[in-house]
Amino acid sequence: MELRQLRYVVAIAEHGALSKAASQVFVAQSALSFQLAQLEAELGVSLFLRTRRGVELTEPGKAFLAHAQAILRQVEDARASVHSTGGEPTGKVVFGIPHSVSNALALPLLQAVRQQLPQVELELTEELTGNLIAQLRTGLLNLAVLFDDGHLAEFLHQRVLTERLSLIALAKPDGPRTPASITFKKALEQPLILPAAPHGVRPIIEAAARQKGYAPPAVVADISSISILRTALLAGMGQTLLPVMPMQADLDAGRLQARAVMSPVLTRDIALCASRHIPLSGAAAAVARLTVALVQRLCAEGTWKDAYPAVPDEAANTKCSKASAEMGLLNRYP
Repeated sequence: MELRQLRYVVAIAEHGALSKAASQVFVAQSALSFQLAQLEAELGVSLFLRTRRGVELTEPGKAFLAHAQAILRQVEDARASVHSTGGEPTGKVVFGIPHSVSNALALPLLQAVRQQLPQVELELTEELTGNLIAQLRTGLLNLAVLFDDGHLAEFLHQRVLTERLSLIALAKPDGPRTPASITFKKALEQPLILPAAPHGVRPIIEAAARQKGYAPPAVVADISSISILRTALLAGMGQTLLPVMPMQADLDAGRLQARAVMSPVLTRDIALCASRHIPLSGAAAAVARLTVALVQRLCAEGTWKDAYPAVPDEAANTKCSKASAEMGLLNRYP
């Protein structure tokens, strides 16, 4: 198996045609076809299905493509790390963000990287948390923001933020005045629109209900897209339990209203994560450090509402500091 064969597979998958792929990688179509046949013979499977419209990935091909993309990305990271040693961080960093965190972090992070790390090419990808975990695991992502539910041991991770959850619903200006808070038990009884399990805040809500001995949430719709969930809220189809930041624009405009959840207060912890098995490039380490500092600043300024920097206990702090050092957050690019 050769790197050029991996590049050929990626190119064919992107273009869906051997002729276009050959043009992209600057080889004759016959040479590309020969290399593909050699690779398929070595693997003992067909990676592509030939159709009248071109070629399509087989199921083994889809599995192989993810690994090919990850390997090629690691090769580029290694090359960039060599050139940036002792100098300014250089290279591409692919950073995954959950839908419900994007509104708070995406634009500030893009602006901060452009200003402070001008030689770094930052690619942001917005996905469901389950997809982010899979992509981080295979190396398609260099870094990802994930929710720390106690099951992140497979990754290097550092808790960076804690957000409070609120009950968010359509505002009714002409109705009776809505209390500023609501008990968790009462919130569970509302017609709720929540992310499909096991994504987003759903596991947090269900675990808290079990711990208190309450009935499960009264879910009327499973919606894992923030934009669709917002549309459903504005249509009055139900309410949701989320941090306020994903809906902040509508809350500020008075289209939606938020009530703090009490007894108990519901929170979610956000962690910055990287693979334990794939070394971070210099550029990725620099972006990681910048992200931690940025989140702290957004909290201090009140820009990230209903949130505060994570303050782990002493035992967790030791683990957190160790993870940070391994990720290059504490000792690289001061």
